[in-house]
Amino acid sequence: MVQFNDFLITLDGYLSGSWWFPILLVGTGIFFTIYLGFPQFKFFGKAWQLVSGKNHKEDADGETSAFEALTTAMSGAVGTGNIGGVALAIWTGGPAAIFWMWITAIFGMTTKFVEVTMGHKYRTKLDDGSISGGPMYYIEHALNMKWAGILFALLMMITAIGSGNMPQINNIALVMNSEFSVPKLFTGLFLGGLLWIIIIGGIKRIASVASKIIPIMGLIYFGGALVILIENYHNIIPSFNAIFAQVFTGSAAVGGFLGASFAMSLKYGVARGLYSNEAGQGSSPIAHASSKNTSIDQGIVSILEPFIDTIVVCSVTALVILSSGVWTEKFDTTFSKTDMVILEGIYSDEVNTDGTYVNPDHMDQLTNYVQYLDSNVKEFSGIIEIQDGKLSTSDITVLHSRSIAEDIIIRDGNNPYTGSLNVENGKIKENVTVEGKSLVSSAELTAKAFSQGTFGEYGGKLVAVALLLFAFSTAITWCYYGDRSTAYIFGEKGVFWYRNFYVLCFILAAVVDTTVIWNIAYVVVALVSIPNLIALFVLRKEIKKLSDEYIV
Repeated sequence: MVQFNDFLITLDGYLSGSWWFPILLVGTGIFFTIYLGFPQFKFFGKAWQLVSGKNHKEDADGETSAFEALTTAMSGAVGTGNIGGVALAIWTGGPAAIFWMWITAIFGMTTKFVEVTMGHKYRTKLDDGSISGGPMYYIEHALNMKWAGILFALLMMITAIGSGNMPQINNIALVMNSEFSVPKLFTGLFLGGLLWIIIIGGIKRIASVASKIIPIMGLIYFGGALVILIENYHNIIPSFNAIFAQVFTGSAAVGGFLGASFAMSLKYGVARGLYSNEAGQGSSPIAHASSKNTSIDQGIVSILEPFIDTIVVCSVTALVILSSGVWTEKFDTTFSKTDMVILEGIYSDEVNTDGTYVNPDHMDQLTNYVQYLDSNVKEFSGIIEIQDGKLSTSDITVLHSRSIAEDIIIRDGNNPYTGSLNVENGKIKENVTVEGKSLVSSAELTAKAFSQGTFGEYGGKLVAVALLLFAFSTAITWCYYGDRSTAYIFGEKGVFWYRNFYVLCFILAAVVDTTVIWNIAYVVVALVSIPNLIALFVLRKEIKKLSDEYIV
């Protein structure tokens, strides 16, 4: 698993972690924003009017209303990215990463408008009477490139599992286990069965479930977040300062947080922004294609997605995490093998009374190390000795979750371990459990933020319930994206097999390492976006004609 995770990190370095992907993604949004005359602002008011039900035609072609199509797409977008993904962006890129999430969302509103309009225009009616649309159809029919349409659909089938499926149940199982002590496998099996029951009903049942879950989970989550923000009102302005102050320099080390370069803040801000609102991925057009609406109207409705998803929901999560201060604190946790490494030498993040580090050089070296930059830090290889669960070998430092670990206990099953352990390139070879204090990430970090103050331990449980609704609805919708892509390539006969495989992966992901799951998501999301973004640029004149002729 460690080797596979290293492969994913390397591959991601050539995709979303490279310089060209953020330029392609954000650049597409910037280009269309200017080319179409800032449609995200020009049509913003109209979008709210349309989603309210005005101009709705019940007898129009389609299977869902504009509101149902929007909530279905929103249920696919609003998921772990809004709870766990934001926390992950802060954990890796610091507060400055949130700024780049916002930038991605603002220009993503235009990208969403373009891809949904095209997806709806080139939708088709299948033999069974159902509506199917998405980038594969405008790639085939508008560009006359059937092979490229098949390539996109194949990538979407993989992305539905790697991005819309596995990270969702993985985060649900993690939080349900930490907050309610529910075994991860049980969570996977129970929700996997419920998922199968829902998805066999097709888009109508999915849209019906989504239109009910979205408002409920919004009330639960926003109500809890509002309480936390009121309690920490004095830290809200400093939180905004932290976001803006280091946008072009990266986030400085503070507390247990080792810091992040400008490149890391940009990379993870853009990556998390894309994962959160899905602009440019080509997923939302599949849901919007079912709407009983005109193509341009449904494109306008879709402008609301990145706004609600990232500008509103993700910002609330970010402010709760930053204002509570938990992103720099260490908590008791069980260490993940992929997130743990043993280093040569002793490093310290101890601070003086004035808040400065006792050994700032240590922090600089470790910051460079965790960001794969040049440093003098070396990974330990050799034998370490353990006595009653505690390290007796000196001159080593354990890093976990990008922080210096403390109060480390090593167990063999439930008992403290005594004996020797083999370490190779910083990784323990034996199958032991390591516990201690370190930074936490993903949904666990958001749960810690909600657990501060009034809610206490119930704050984490509130996040667990919200995450359950957010993430489960996401997994439902993404199965629809995957099965429409399957139908495009293999016909309706292949959908049954895809849905069963989708549910199987959903169950298995409940017990797989969280870091590996997220790295899979980074890779597949970038891969599926590339052909869609290129196709949209080629079709720029067609969308401009539709936009220019539209009367608000």
